[in-house]
Amino acid sequence: MFQRILALIIVLFFLSRLFWQKRKKQIGANEFIFWLVFWCLVGVLIFNLKQIDRIVAFLGFSASGIDILLYLGIAVLFYLIFRLRLRLEKMEKDITTIVRNMALKDKK
Repeated sequence: MFQRILALIIVLFFLSRLFWQKRKKQIGANEFIFWLVFWCLVGVLIFNLKQIDRIVAFLGFSASGIDILLYLGIAVLFYLIFRLRLRLEKMEKDITTIVRNMALKDKK
């Protein structure tokens, strides 16, 4: 029960930060919707831990539902970091190309 309350407090904290960032126009509408759906889904999953525990036991895992949710959350975070790294690498290549082209124009 303590884990559930703590997890819900964390979700509410992140939701409040999300709305604050939207109000300050620090994030766009698409990003806001993505994170709003994500955190609401996390909240719904926390409320349904008993059903998740049953599903996890049915699938043959020995961990509890909240442990599985934690593992899935970490996997999603690693995936998002990977995507962010790829995007950053592409931006660096684009900046290099632009600077190279500008340098060649200035030389002429």
